[in-house]
Amino acid sequence: MKRSLTLLAALFLSATVAPAGPKPKSGNILSHTSVECGTKKSKKQDIDLLCQQYVVRSGTIDYTIRQPKPSEQAIIPLNTAIEFKLDKNKMKFKVDGKSFEFMVISQVAVPSPDAAPASSARNGQ
Repeated sequence: MKRSLTLLAALFLSATVAPAGPKPKSGNILSHTSVECGTKKSKKQDIDLLCQQYVVRSGTIDYTIRQPKPSEQAIIPLNTAIEFKLDKNKMKFKVDGKSFEFMVISQVAVPSPDAAPASSARNGQ
């Protein structure tokens, strides 16, 4: 009996200490474009479907994210501050109480402002 209570207590304590998942990161929506992401067949013609694609800057990384499928979704305004979580190849966040889930298309390091182009360094010689 004591052994099972000790085991149960150890499991309970380890479950409460375990992290709840990735911590939210903060970022800003930098740009927006509409990209083709499929077609819809109509009686007489094919209709191109568009998905919203955004660039989100978080610290030193720019994330390019896209809607997983075309839908009637409000466009998120530029320079909107967001708190997001990354889960595998998905970014999840809320804006004005609405939840969004986008696919992460790419991640790019933001060039530092201290880095001077090599051509301007040569011109000063």
